[in-house]
Amino acid sequence: MVVREATDTIGGGVRSAELTLPGFVHDTCSSIYPFVPGSPFFRELPLPEFVHPPAPLAHPLDDGTAVILERSLEQTVAGLGEDGAVYRRLVGPVVEDWEKLEDAVLGPLLGAPRHPFALGRFGLNALQPTTWITRRFTGEQARALFAGCAAHAMLPLERSPSAAFGLILLAAGHLFGWPFPRGGAQKISDALADHLRSLGGEIETGTAVEELPRARAVLCDLTPRGLLRIAAGRLPRDYARRLERYRHGPGAFKLDYALDGPIPWKAAACARAGTVHLGGSAKEIAASERAPWAGRHAERPFVLLAQHSLFDPTRAPEGKHTAWAYCHVPNGSTFDMTERVEAQIERFAPGFRDRVLARSVMPPAELERRNANLVGGDLNGGAATLWQTLARPVFKLNPYATPLRGVYLCSSSTPPGGGVHGMCGHLAARAALRELSR
Repeated sequence: MVVREATDTIGGGVRSAELTLPGFVHDTCSSIYPFVPGSPFFRELPLPEFVHPPAPLAHPLDDGTAVILERSLEQTVAGLGEDGAVYRRLVGPVVEDWEKLEDAVLGPLLGAPRHPFALGRFGLNALQPTTWITRRFTGEQARALFAGCAAHAMLPLERSPSAAFGLILLAAGHLFGWPFPRGGAQKISDALADHLRSLGGEIETGTAVEELPRARAVLCDLTPRGLLRIAAGRLPRDYARRLERYRHGPGAFKLDYALDGPIPWKAAACARAGTVHLGGSAKEIAASERAPWAGRHAERPFVLLAQHSLFDPTRAPEGKHTAWAYCHVPNGSTFDMTERVEAQIERFAPGFRDRVLARSVMPPAELERRNANLVGGDLNGGAATLWQTLARPVFKLNPYATPLRGVYLCSSSTPPGGGVHGMCGHLAARAALRELSR
């Protein structure tokens, strides 16, 4: 097996670098990994040490308090007061049924489900817009917690299936935590590369693929746009047209910080969490996520922030810290969101700017330059609309196989979509092996 990587370092969206100052380790794209411990693909593989903060997630509010996603379902329920019972009814069944839901959640939805009753129970809530789900809560804490997790879909929260992302990520916090590798995301990619080489595989970096190679099986970790480029003229016209219609979602505007000290949160509980969601109320988050789909930039963007160095001292020099943050913007945006992102952090952590030693700014074009699969800064490999959840990249029982014999797609533009879980490649490889065995 030969892996060809266009850039000089392996990893794609799972890489690390000193983006700001010497000694500060930043993750260049993805950074928090609930589905590394939660994915069937990773369970049998050698992995680096993972750090589990005391709490997976904190969501501060303007009154100086924060709602906390705890590892324990019951602790989270207790922290939500009278909304705890509603939260348990929503998230508890996903936790309880996870082994039955796993194949469907982390694989294609087309086809006969192995556990139709569990999937049906999940679907009753998952297929709803987030705004419908949050109406069930009476307090702002539960509404904000759910809306922040659902916003990872990069969809307007008034659209289906945004609620699915909220349910899955909340359940993952209870089942697996929201951990990260000690020393940086690159440790994951390096461990996988070492394992591949131990099996006799080869990796060639700095080798852009301009046309389909000749081999018994070719697995393309490419978006539909990338496949169309290297298979120009060879794909049947109908299939090519369907790939051309594939839609990308909003982009990301990313910032990394070298800090002179920890982030000075107003809500002290935020220091227990590896990830912090900065968006205030559920209504505000909904407005922020609606804006990119209308080609606008939110005045108060929903900011996803990670503070690794509080729990992993290898990320920064002694006494110093890092922060990783991004918000959602229109696909391909060139607007500088730095001031708006920092205003959101400062809102919940007054004095944050005084601790900034250096920053790295990555607008959508820079994210795409580092990884061509992030088209226009789209982190999910394609818009997570209901149709593209069912038909990703096209409506097909085997979404990984292309009409070209032995050629498969295995990127996040195939099921189950974005996220570091390895299942797109895993399922594409299984499809290839089935065909080869015949």
